Amino acid sequence: MLIIGLCGGSGSGKGYVGKIFEKKGLACIDTDLLYREVTVRKGKPCLTELCEFFGYGILDSEGELNRGILAEIVFEKNGTKKLNEITHKHIKIDTLELIEQYKKEGKRAVVIDAPVLFESSFDKMCDYTICVIASYEKRLERIVKRDKITEEKAKKRMDSQLSNDELISLCDFTIVNDDKENLSEQIDRILNIILEK
Repeated sequence: MLIIGLCGGSGSGKGYVGKIFEKKGLACIDTDLLYREVTVRKGKPCLTELCEFFGYGILDSEGELNRGILAEIVFEKNGTKKLNEITHKHIKIDTLELIEQYKKEGKRAVVIDAPVLFESSFDKMCDYTICVIASYEKRLERIVKRDKITEEKAKKRMDSQLSNDELISLCDFTIVNDDKENLSEQIDRILNIILEK
């Protein structure tokens, strides 16, 4: 079974592209969703490890993760590196379990939608990597509209991520999502190359 890594900066439309891959019959693992719905649930080893490092004050009254409090503590302690160190390894374990499940189901390929594909070393488990790019202006417009934040905050987020040029140089394939190019056709071209090998 082929493992395809999908990445792209905030506002590139990577999640939307992932859904198109799903419609074409590929399994798709959204690592952000996996993190929120599986990895940090009550009783999971990742949550225990986060509590041990950041304190049990990150839990709500039900014993679930309070993301707002965790974010504040991470910011105060400058603990982003440690947060990523803890969460990425657990997300990877959960991702590998899902890949095994899809393999048993006979899927030809699975797409791993990971915003920080290279920063988290997820790329090392992929046969191919694909980035989704859009112009800086288009991404900015989408983030402001989607997340209802100021342009200044959106720019800070974008500037902290890998640039389009960096992503293109790291990936095997590029999908341009600028509302002009046909996404489905671009995906078909890539799948024709990698699934026929």
